[in-house]
Amino acid sequence: MGVTDQDTKTFIDAIKGYSNYDFSEYSEKSLKRRIERILVENKVNLSGLILKLKKDKAFLEQTVKDITVNTTELFRDTEVWHDLRQTVISKLKDNDTIKIWHAGCSTGQEVYSLEILLNEMHLLNRCEIYASDLNEDVIDVAKKGEYKFRFNLSYLSNFDNVIKENQYNFTINKEVEYESYFTIDKKNDKIKIHDFLTEKPIYKKLDLVKRENLFNTKFDLIMCRNVLIYFNLNLQNKIIDFFHSQLNNEGFLVLGKHESLLGYPENKFSKKGKFYQKKG
Repeated sequence: MGVTDQDTKTFIDAIKGYSNYDFSEYSEKSLKRRIERILVENKVNLSGLILKLKKDKAFLEQTVKDITVNTTELFRDTEVWHDLRQTVISKLKDNDTIKIWHAGCSTGQEVYSLEILLNEMHLLNRCEIYASDLNEDVIDVAKKGEYKFRFNLSYLSNFDNVIKENQYNFTINKEVEYESYFTIDKKNDKIKIHDFLTEKPIYKKLDLVKRENLFNTKFDLIMCRNVLIYFNLNLQNKIIDFFHSQLNNEGFLVLGKHESLLGYPENKFSKKGKFYQKKG
């Protein structure tokens, strides 16, 4: 028998009662799958799980990390990056400073993808990069900028597609060496992002459910891809509304491939291709 609606409520109430985390507006379907996995992996029933959450703070923190999803890759969905260059960055390139927030940055590959693209456009030195996630473990990985090489071979083809090719003008192609941005160590199965990229972002642990900006600045671009799909519609709208308040006028919001604005927040943005621009 799977996890019931009542089981899910009991789990949410326990997490909320024993910590500052609140999963009450997460997508129920997604949450149930993760609770089931946690029960199986820890070989406990729901009562046993609740007891462990109550008695063991470290276990509770690990459970919260297991609930959150951390799937990402370098230049994920390559067509998005071509459009980002053409539609968004081209509009921001005249700003004296470009302030960017990666909300839900996971292990950091998206942060470094954008830094690489900005550097190729000679804009990186004018950018302030901020990144956040609920999971401190993935933030630690992001700060190091070190990943498995063989597991992530798609990184290289993604890099080629976005950085070396120009989908808006196929007669223009650039030869950019991988070594300009990362070191590949095949023997030890590592790909390491160069220090000039890893040292630039400011990372913080941040829970989007609480809708707090810990960076004390407003942004020209907020990247929040493939995060909102794990929340219910009500929470999605609250977070979109929060993002709107944290964007500078005519700033951009970038969501995931299968995410879109629904309901009242849609009226506060103009759709620019795949992206959303705050109405001035």
